[in-house]
Order: sequence, then structure tokens, then C-alpha cells
Amino acid sequence: METDLKNIKEMLEEREYEILAPYATKCKESAGRKCPRVDDYPIRTEFQRDRDKILHSKSFRRLKHKTQVFLSPFNDHFRTRLTHTLEVSQIARTMARALRLNEDLVEAISLGHDLGHTPFGHCGEGILNELIPGGFFHNIQSVRVVEVLENMNLCKETVDGIFTHSWGYNPKTPEAQVVQYADKIAYINHDIEDSVRAGIISEKDLPQDALRYFPKNQSDRLGKMISDVIESSLGNPKVTMSEECWAHLKTLREWMFQHVYLDPVTKSEEKKARNIVKSLYEYYTDKLSECCNKEDIPQLVCDYISGMSDQYAIRRYIDLFIPKPLSEDTSDEALFKRIKDEIH
Repeated sequence: METDLKNIKEMLEEREYEILAPYATKCKESAGRKCPRVDDYPIRTEFQRDRDKILHSKSFRRLKHKTQVFLSPFNDHFRTRLTHTLEVSQIARTMARALRLNEDLVEAISLGHDLGHTPFGHCGEGILNELIPGGFFHNIQSVRVVEVLENMNLCKETVDGIFTHSWGYNPKTPEAQVVQYADKIAYINHDIEDSVRAGIISEKDLPQDALRYFPKNQSDRLGKMISDVIESSLGNPKVTMSEECWAHLKTLREWMFQHVYLDPVTKSEEKKARNIVKSLYEYYTDKLSECCNKEDIPQLVCDYISGMSDQYAIRRYIDLFIPKPLSEDTSDEALFKRIKDEIH
């Protein structure tokens, strides 16, 4: 039985050469991890192991209470950062399977791409970007989460995909390119659906050119975008989308920024959220000045606040700044434990 178990990983690795495209990323050709490890249970490939490490991480679980677009949505049908991540993973795996790319690597990148996102969505990211010397970027923070804060020791291909999932970066693997497109396709479509549900827009309000090009049905529009990437990339080591489809997708994205992402209704509560993040940042910066090197404080505070869920950030703000009767407080034990570790 022991011999059979040892053969499973090797069998899976060899199967990749049989079914994946020649330019797909193979586990046996991985650049490896920062810290080599002994595989005591050789029943998973290295990219499968990365996926499982991310799935079982604390930062992944916290995504369920982090904002996607709408702060404190009034029902459970609106997306959160976790459901966004799962939709990206599903779309990316669909494209990867059709293109004969490495599904396990695609899934690992997809599940890890937003681990560094702040509470309160891009509003939280924006205020931290203003407060942190050098700025704050959630893709860079996601890499910091997997490499430093949770020390997952992931494969270099997975880390590269997490880092380059934002547009404007050049991924090293076709699998990471798939995730770039899957992220855009996912959020454009589910943000339209959530905005219609919230009553901010209706389907007929969308740009007419895009309405003529894409099916009006949400599912069909999603399918057309996914199919376009597949058709444009078949047999090609570079994953791409047709110029026509990409132009209409960008039109939808720009329209969404104007009418949803920057809409007064959507942003009505963001001033309060910005104040929460700013107040917490100032409080912890002042608190840590008593025990930490000045140059270390911004990163320590950034790590702590960006890891908070919306709910936890609100609870800390209430505990610290809102008068209340004697009650059980939430705890900053995790932050000060990290500070002790840094000092020693």
C-alpha cells in the first residue's frame, strides 16, 4: 500500500505531459519553493498542495466578511470578496481546461489572488494607499500574506500569478494570464448583477454598443466573454481576448466606474468606512511608537488593518472610539504577539 501511495504523485505528474498543452506549466518543471520540503504524503502535485494551503489559511476564511463592492449589504445575495474569489476560480478553471492548461495552478492562483485585500473593498485600499509610505497595493499585500504573514511557502509560479493578477503586470505563465482575464470577467458581470439587484442600474441602462455585442442575459454575456478568450487562445501559449470583445468589456468597465463604483449611492457609506480605517491606522501607529522602531510601524499597522474583515474593523473602532458600558472587548493580541516576535 505504501508503494502505491508513493506512485500517485508521480502518476499525476506524468499525466500532465499526456493531457496538457506543450506550453502549459508542468509540476515537474516548477521553479520550486523558497524552502524545499520533504513530501511525506506524495499523493498531491505541488500545485495541488498550494491550492490546499491557501484554502485552509486564515486569510482565505476572512474573505467571507470583506466587501466586494457594496458595504454592509442588506441581504445575503450580494457578493463578498470570498464569493468573488470562488467565481474567479470557476471561470479560470473552465478556460484552463478548454485550453489544456494546468487547472491546479490556475485554481491556486485564483484562490490566493485577493488574500491581501483590505476591509471595505477598494475604499479601504484607497485610504491605506494614502496613509502608507510608498502606497498600498492589494496584489503586493497578497504576496506578503502568503510569503510572510502566513508563510505558506508556495511554488514560485503560484506567487507570480498572485502578484500579476492585476492588469498591467506580465505573468510568467499562461495559467496566470488566464486568471488575469477571469478576474476581470468575473467582477464586471457579478457587479452588474449586484447593481441591478440593488436598484442602482437596470440592464437597459448599460452602454448600447455593449448591449448589442453581448447577450442581454447575464449568463450568456458571461459565456460569450469566456468563449472569446478560449477561441482567441486555442493553440497559443499566450492567453488573450479578441480586440472587439476586449473593447466592449472595457466599455462596460468604464461605464461601471462612472455609474456604480463612483456612484453617490454606492459610495454613500464610504466616508464612514474611510474614517474607520484612518482612525485605526492613527491609533495603532501611535500605540506602537512606544515599543517599535519607527520605520517598522507603517508595515506592521498595514498588515494588521488590511487583514481585518469589515466586521472586525467596525468592532475595533467601536471598542476604541465609541463610549459603551462595561463589556467584553475584542482583542489586539494578534498584533502585539507579532510585535514581540519582531523584537525578539
